[in-house]
Amino acid sequence: MASPATEQLKRVLKPIHLWAIAVGLVISGEYFGWNYGWGVSGTVGFLIATLIITVMYVTFIFSYTELTTAIPHAGGAFAYAYRALGPISGLVAGYATLIDFLLATPAIAFALGSYLHFLYPALSVLQSAMFFNVVFILLNISGVKESATFSVFITILAVAELLLFMGVIGPHFKMDNYLANPMPFGWGGVFAALPFAVWFYLAIEGVAMVAEEVQDPKRNIPRGYISALITLVLLALGVMILTGGITDWRKLSNLDYPLPEAIAVVLGKSNGLTKVFASIGLFGLVASFHGTILASSRQVFAMARSGYLHRGLAKVNHRFKTPHWAIVAGGFISFAALYTGTTSQIIILSVLGAVVMYMMSMISLFVLRKKEPDLERPFASPFYPVFPAVALIISTVCLFAIIYYNPDISIVFIAGLITCVAIFVAMGKHKVKIMDDVLLEKADVIIKAE
Repeated sequence: MASPATEQLKRVLKPIHLWAIAVGLVISGEYFGWNYGWGVSGTVGFLIATLIITVMYVTFIFSYTELTTAIPHAGGAFAYAYRALGPISGLVAGYATLIDFLLATPAIAFALGSYLHFLYPALSVLQSAMFFNVVFILLNISGVKESATFSVFITILAVAELLLFMGVIGPHFKMDNYLANPMPFGWGGVFAALPFAVWFYLAIEGVAMVAEEVQDPKRNIPRGYISALITLVLLALGVMILTGGITDWRKLSNLDYPLPEAIAVVLGKSNGLTKVFASIGLFGLVASFHGTILASSRQVFAMARSGYLHRGLAKVNHRFKTPHWAIVAGGFISFAALYTGTTSQIIILSVLGAVVMYMMSMISLFVLRKKEPDLERPFASPFYPVFPAVALIISTVCLFAIIYYNPDISIVFIAGLITCVAIFVAMGKHKVKIMDDVLLEKADVIIKAE
């Protein structure tokens, strides 16, 4: 097996692959998870929360694309924070990104198992989730181009199915249903619903993790991000609003399979189309499940290559040119989460990691603008500094809202972060500059030897 220094990732991805990876990473958020937001805010309260989060993602993605194209690195936010703020900040951003993607994977696996259980009640939710974990670990090891081609196919099917879903339930939409008890918890419910609104878009930033595998990244990454964001905004708002108007929304607010249940309300559970829809509904979940494994493995790979995780996780398979041990390690984390948490808990923890990562990225953008004014920026954030400032402010509000409404889960996240930083400092890694990573060699961070 060749060493991490000699084996390189392949640049094979084109804009269509990036659109598919970005939409595929996120699209399961339209299939499940978001409906838990209704349970804490009502339909109108959740709509307000979703519009706020949509503004955050529009401003964030346009700002994040500047970082992704200027520093096309598999570490994503970890690389940007390291370059802008130093090793400990890089660790914080990397930890948050790992929580974001590694825990999104088991949340989606739970939903996959729930969809199959809806179709075939004899199948165990947990056993099905474990099965999908193993299958997609093997697929991701087989090669990034093969994985990306699969993403294009499965994502197109998932988008088509959501359009079909809206077409089927749209004629049955009733405003009286949608406006029934619209904000039962007042404005407090809007803040409580923010993490579930984030789930509509969470993981789109994962395109950054495959930046080292993109052909002409400075030109193609913006195309992939922007086309994906437009697609997701339209799908999220369409699915959420139409679903809320077909029945008493409270009946759908605590399910892992709200869309099949919504179709069953419209067509009847005995209707053959209900089963067909639930079957093809697996496409969206599979697309996101596949994408989060791809993105999380690249984050593990990048942090291991830079010495922040065990070096063995940075090995690239000689035959397939994929970071196979990083993919396997992510799979074990997913297995553990499946056995210890519930879907809503895992979603909140994943979102917590995401908003911390968003904050670190926007802070890095501001710092790099001052520290490295001459850095080549093929895509500059529009309306700077307004866009990154808006993204940073809304992300910060989300962070405090999650901590306030979910203190126990937040303590788990914070304790894990403190533990990682303590071990990092105790090992003296905060004093060691990354030397084997050519994309970070120009980082303006001077770390004196002990």
